[in-house]
Amino acid sequence: MSTTIHSILKQYWGYDKFRPLQEDIIQSVLQGKDTLALMPTGGGKTICFQVPAMVNEGICIVISPLIALMKDQIENLRSKGIEAIAIYSGMNYREVDIALDNCIFGKIKFLYIAPERFYSDLVRERIKYMKVNLFAIDEAHCISQWGYDFRPSYLQLADLREAHPNIPILALTASATPRVVEDMQKRLNFRQKNVFSKSFARPNLGYMALNEENKMNRMLRIVKKIGGSGVVYVRNRRETQEVARFLLNHGVPSDFYHAGLTMKERESKQNAWTSNKTRVIVATNAFGMGIDKPDVRFVIHIDIPDSLEAYYQEAGRAGRDGKRAFPVLLYQQEDRDKLWKNFQDSFPSVQLIQQTYHYLANHYQIAYGAGKNITVDFDLVEFVKKYKLEVVPTMSALKFLERDGWLSLSEAVFIPSRFKFEIDFQDLYKFQVQAAKYDPLIKAILRTYGGVFDFYVPINEFEFAKKLGVPYETIVQMLDGLEKQQVGSYLKSTDKPQLTFLQPRVDYKNLFIDAEFIRERKDVKEEQIKAIYHFLDTKECRSNAILAYFGERNTKPCGECDLCLKRKHVEGIDAKIEQEIRVLLLEKPMSLHELIDALTVGDDAKKLSVLRKLIDEGKVSLLTDNYHWKAN
Repeated sequence: MSTTIHSILKQYWGYDKFRPLQEDIIQSVLQGKDTLALMPTGGGKTICFQVPAMVNEGICIVISPLIALMKDQIENLRSKGIEAIAIYSGMNYREVDIALDNCIFGKIKFLYIAPERFYSDLVRERIKYMKVNLFAIDEAHCISQWGYDFRPSYLQLADLREAHPNIPILALTASATPRVVEDMQKRLNFRQKNVFSKSFARPNLGYMALNEENKMNRMLRIVKKIGGSGVVYVRNRRETQEVARFLLNHGVPSDFYHAGLTMKERESKQNAWTSNKTRVIVATNAFGMGIDKPDVRFVIHIDIPDSLEAYYQEAGRAGRDGKRAFPVLLYQQEDRDKLWKNFQDSFPSVQLIQQTYHYLANHYQIAYGAGKNITVDFDLVEFVKKYKLEVVPTMSALKFLERDGWLSLSEAVFIPSRFKFEIDFQDLYKFQVQAAKYDPLIKAILRTYGGVFDFYVPINEFEFAKKLGVPYETIVQMLDGLEKQQVGSYLKSTDKPQLTFLQPRVDYKNLFIDAEFIRERKDVKEEQIKAIYHFLDTKECRSNAILAYFGERNTKPCGECDLCLKRKHVEGIDAKIEQEIRVLLLEKPMSLHELIDALTVGDDAKKLSVLRKLIDEGKVSLLTDNYHWKAN
């Protein structure tokens, strides 16, 4: 078996050996054991499910909440000649139906599913007929209400065991407290506890948390002093552009990145940064997932993250090459106050949650008793403006509605247009003869795409407009025409989150909301906020504060963080003052005034502090108003 997994690693990924823990996790999975892999960012989690899936016959089902990351992994697998597909919000019933059939009857090796899609009876039923060899659950901390990014849609995943009771589950996450580690295994119905955990320590990282009034200028000094490539994290899209412009104006090659960009823009900006054409990328937390750039020398946070878990993951994108790197968090008292207010706003009243549901149903004109399984594009900004709501409480209300099974909400991601012919080749030829105006477009589609009679293929309307020398609007009209005449199915692109109503509409006054759960969740979130405050306020060691939070105790100071470096500096001054006092007093006894004036290092307070310490230690004595060095 060992030879097999090593040959697969070499054949498909080009590596001669596994990283620490990878082989142990893979062997555990191949032995049929439920396994929890706790590996910090950059530890190589995907290899842990992709290699064993390639060893065994059958399909690996991967649950991931990050559609953009799913797409990246699928493209990566396909580039290696491995068949992989995804099912996520925004795909219609027919698309999902075809994709699932290919998993049962085709050569698909990896099926990626967004967790909210698991609510679908179609998906659950078809999984029963697949020859599954492994269930891999990425970002597994999302299943725990104690986790920092709890997602209600994950709670359904324990039902995977019902479909294939003997197939192992591999849960993967980059960060989890001991309580979350226990909860993940319990909620996923692990047959036995089985955890592989890598230390959260990153010895090459010098964590810094600086209370700074002028954050922009401090950021600029850090970027110029450290050099190399880096990421600056900010809270919103507007800030990404403002901070990137500030850096550009000061001679630092920079760009901005956020979820509102088109897929092409994101890829272009990301590639420029990974190839070091852009030195600094200023981004929201939408940036970084799945990006393995080893030479990141700094990660700067201009705002305080919501939790220590989130900070650890984002900061951990620095120094993956093992060389020294610096995660720096810049903050002010105002940021701390804002974080607390955001926390308070994140737990709306039951009445507000019910009211939000009522507005949603009205917004999409859903009748009472109707609406089950309807999926719509959801524009949060438009919705809150229309009903005069606040953004944070509304988003939180949606999450609690999701948790109680009323709706599901996917992340915002660009989904390209898709097309599929719904008639066979012979009938299509007849249609081309009868409707000549469609002939050039049909020929262009057939020349460009294979499998368009069997699958939905992603299409680019602009490319067809260019090829055929007609306006973009004409191509869209023609595609719409093919759908109206039932020749093909045309699904237009979207870059908005997808909202699905999971139940028929009810009167909002009768809407059940679990108030007890909301109170419990608020307590969890308060603990997380206090943990990030503790990280900011500690006087000991930043790294140790993180390690203690994740359950690693009795660790030595890192020697690299701002607090350790400050302590080293202070200790260095103390040692120099002590050495000077020793030399001066061995030459002759001196009065306090003479001794303080003669010392060349430190201020008066520091000199007196060291002198008191030497007296307490018995190295210096005071006799008739003069200080003496006591020889051993």
